[in-house]
Amino acid sequence: MGQEIKNNGAAQEDVSQVVRVRQEKLRALKEQGKNPFEIVKFDRTADSKEILDHFEELEGSEAAIAGRIISKRVMGKASFFHIMDGAGKIQCYARRDVMGDEPYAQYKTYDIGDIVGVKGEVFRTNAGEISVKCHEVTLLAKSLQPLPEKFHGLKDTDLRYRQRYVDLIVNPEVKEAFVIRSKVIKYIREYLDEKGFIEVETPILHATAGGAAARPFITHHNTLDIDMYLRIATELHLKRLIVGGFERVFEIGRIFRNEGMDTKHNPEFTTMELYQAYTDYHGMMELCENLFAYCANKLYGTTKITYQGEEIDLTPPWNRMTMAQAVEQYTGVNFAAAQSDEEARELAKSLHMEVSGDETRGTLLNAAFEEFVEEKLTQPTFIMDYPVEVSPLAKRKADEPWLTERFELFITRREIANAFSELNDPVDQKERFLAQLKEREKGDEEAHMMDEDFVNALEYGMPPTGGIGIGIDRMVMLLADAYSIRDVLLFPTMKPIGK
Repeated sequence: MGQEIKNNGAAQEDVSQVVRVRQEKLRALKEQGKNPFEIVKFDRTADSKEILDHFEELEGSEAAIAGRIISKRVMGKASFFHIMDGAGKIQCYARRDVMGDEPYAQYKTYDIGDIVGVKGEVFRTNAGEISVKCHEVTLLAKSLQPLPEKFHGLKDTDLRYRQRYVDLIVNPEVKEAFVIRSKVIKYIREYLDEKGFIEVETPILHATAGGAAARPFITHHNTLDIDMYLRIATELHLKRLIVGGFERVFEIGRIFRNEGMDTKHNPEFTTMELYQAYTDYHGMMELCENLFAYCANKLYGTTKITYQGEEIDLTPPWNRMTMAQAVEQYTGVNFAAAQSDEEARELAKSLHMEVSGDETRGTLLNAAFEEFVEEKLTQPTFIMDYPVEVSPLAKRKADEPWLTERFELFITRREIANAFSELNDPVDQKERFLAQLKEREKGDEEAHMMDEDFVNALEYGMPPTGGIGIGIDRMVMLLADAYSIRDVLLFPTMKPIGK
């Protein structure tokens, strides 16, 4: 029967008794030849919202609606109940003298949680509530598990995420975030289609994990007798398509990383990656800020939104800072002025950072940014020019080769997008893969693997290209005002009960 839901502290045996009573009701229905699960369809003529929105036109007419009973008040020969459907909820009014003795008696046995079909007249009660006066009430599915008591809502967040189906029933406002999610993905596709991008699909199973610094999930292909990896990024396959002649491509897809879980991370998540030939990371900045503004305007008619009580202004253009500038602004230390790695280590020590002795200027700059700056970036900010050590797929800056043409987008202290002027030099790319292999040999499980076929693709020639990856879940969190990533994932990864 699944995990039983405790109703505001009700004893386990009380819940089990309710389940037994409901099972007995179902058994009795089957014996009477009225098994609700044998009903294959119910023809609806309207939903709750249509009736409420168009009452003036529908008043007095016959309607057929269906949904779940979420409240019930029986008063002898008459009763009121509410049903919830996909559009909202509406009151129904049942009377014995209208429905008939036996059908009304049968209806009275129905429980909160049962799914029913209602046929009746649209009217307004004396109290002024738009309702449906029942001529027939048909049981379409019997609920054997009780909903949380008195429809007050499911408060245990762990149980909400484990049993999202119950969460959606008792906390219908939860649906709004997922409606927004669906719309955001739709608007992304609209925007990119208008810009001439082609949506493609690339493999989820990879022979080599690449395109990001992350630890992959490993599986085994029996026929080929090889280990394979669930993709940690779509990047390298999409750039192969740029080599092949596609000039604007994107993919919205699931990514898998065998890493920690918190309010910002889930082992499987969704990204949108796109690549555009003959542009650079500045072109990606313009595309990114305009895409976010487009989605916000489509959703709310404005580029000013509220996230967790803070007003966020998505109006382009957004703030742009190099990583070195950002660190200097918030710490007073300018790593870009360091003439050597040793000098950079001394600067790091002045900030009381841990220094072991083998760090480079680039790794120290990145570490200082993560420690002192990231948590201060509330309004949309592009942090540009990342060190080459942490950007193995980005093109070097011509005038500062220790840096790359890379940016990350930060909003509400979260990294939401990552973009490069893509590295298209096959010799440089192979050297960086080799450097990453050395890091793996030292124990860094997130360092890139060697991808010989990708290097081979670059050897055929890839035009100058800009690319960006946007975390869809975090973008939806922002636009839906959701604090945790679990609030925008219908079925987030959960630790098994008992573990």
